[in-house]
Amino acid sequence: MKIQIKNGHVIDPKNNIDSQLDVFIAAGKIVALGKAPEGFIASQTIDASNLIVCPGLVDLSARLREPGDEYKATLISELQAAVAGGVTSLACPPDTDPVLDEPGLVEMLKHRAKQLNLAHVYPLGALTRQLQGKVLSEMGELREAGCVGFSQANIAITDTQVLWRAMEYAATFGFTLFLHAEEPFLAKDGVAHDGEVASRLGLKGIPSAAEALALASILRIAKETGARIHISRLSTAEGVDMIREAKKHGVNITCDVSANHLHLTEHDIGFFDANCHLKPPLRTQRDKDALGAGLKDGTIDAICSDHTPVDDDAKLAPFAEAEVGATGLELLLALTLKWANQEKTSLAKAIALISQSSAKILGIAAGDLSVNANADICIFDANEYWKIVPSALKSQGKNTPFNGLEIAGKVKTTLINGQVVYQSE
Repeated sequence: MKIQIKNGHVIDPKNNIDSQLDVFIAAGKIVALGKAPEGFIASQTIDASNLIVCPGLVDLSARLREPGDEYKATLISELQAAVAGGVTSLACPPDTDPVLDEPGLVEMLKHRAKQLNLAHVYPLGALTRQLQGKVLSEMGELREAGCVGFSQANIAITDTQVLWRAMEYAATFGFTLFLHAEEPFLAKDGVAHDGEVASRLGLKGIPSAAEALALASILRIAKETGARIHISRLSTAEGVDMIREAKKHGVNITCDVSANHLHLTEHDIGFFDANCHLKPPLRTQRDKDALGAGLKDGTIDAICSDHTPVDDDAKLAPFAEAEVGATGLELLLALTLKWANQEKTSLAKAIALISQSSAKILGIAAGDLSVNANADICIFDANEYWKIVPSALKSQGKNTPFNGLEIAGKVKTTLINGQVVYQSE
C-alpha cells in the first residue's frame, strides 16, 4: 500500500519540521517528505488541506483493564479509543488482575494487542511480585517478554531497602523505573487535596507533603544508585521545584503530568463530582500554575492522559467511595492544545510533549516522522471544536470531569504502520 498525504501542515518536533509538506508512505514506512520518491505512484491519497499532520501520539499511562477487569473496559474498546484520539503508542501500568509480573502474561497482552492492529501497546512490568513491595520481580525476564520499564502503579514501596535494591538492579541493566510519588501513610484513606475544599466537604485530605516526602526518598536513592527514574503524574508545586533541583544536580530523572491536572483544581470537585476523584488528587491553583510553568521550562518532560476507565456504577457511589480515575485517551490531544493555547506555547512544543518526549522516556522508536520510520501518524484539525459527550466516546469508560466541554482539536485520521485505522465521521 502506497499512500500520499498531501497539502497538510507537517509538524515533526524531532526533525524541526513545521511547514506544508506532502508525506509519502510505502510498506508501512515513511519513504519521503516533500518530494515523491522516483517512480512513486500512490494507491491512496489523503487530502490534509487545512489540517495538521504530526507523529502519532505516545501516551505514558493508559489502563487497558485487560486482563481481569473486562467489565470496566476491554483491550479492543480502549485501543479503538486510542486511535480515535490519535494515540498510536501507549504504555500500560501493571496493576491488572493478575498483575503483570509474569512473562507469559506480558507476552499474551502484547500478542492480543498486535492481533487487533490498532495502537502499539508497551507494558510496564510489575517492579515487585504482586505489587506487594517486598520481593523484586524477575525484571530481566519481563524485559525479554516485552516490558519497556517497571512500575508499582499507584502502590508505594514502603520498605526503602527494597526500593534501593530495585534501583541498583535497574541501574545495572539500564532499566527505567516508573514511580508514583506518594507517601502511603500520609495519604491513607485520603480522597482529595488536604485544603479548604476537602475541609468544607468533610473529605479526608491528602497533603502536598505526601508527594514531597516520597519524592525526597526516591530522588536521594536515585542519586546514590544512578538509576534512571521517571516520576509519573506530578501534582504539586513543591514537587516541581524538587525535580528542577534534582535535574540541576545531575539526577537521571524525568517526569510527566496528567492532562487533568493542567486544567482542574480542587475547586472543580464542586459538590462531590466523583469524576474528579483522581489519584493524585486535584490540587490548588498554585500547584496547577507551577505544573504549567514546569512544562514550559522543561522541568516536566511530558503530558500523559492517565487514562483510567471505570464502570458507571463505580462513579455513582459517594465521592469518598467512588472508584478513582478518569477516561482520557480521546482527550489527550485536545486538552494539550487547550493548555498550549492558554499558555501561548507553540503547537510544535505541545505536540512534542505528547509524542517525541514520551517516546524518548519509553525508549521506543516512535513519536517522529523521520524517513524510514514506521508510518504512525495523526492528522487533526486544530481549529475544529467538538463537544465532549461521554456517550460518544469510544472508550468503555465514560467517566470524565470534562463532560459537556467544547474543545478544539479534532482527530480526522490515524495511521498505524501505514494503514488507516481511524477516520472521523
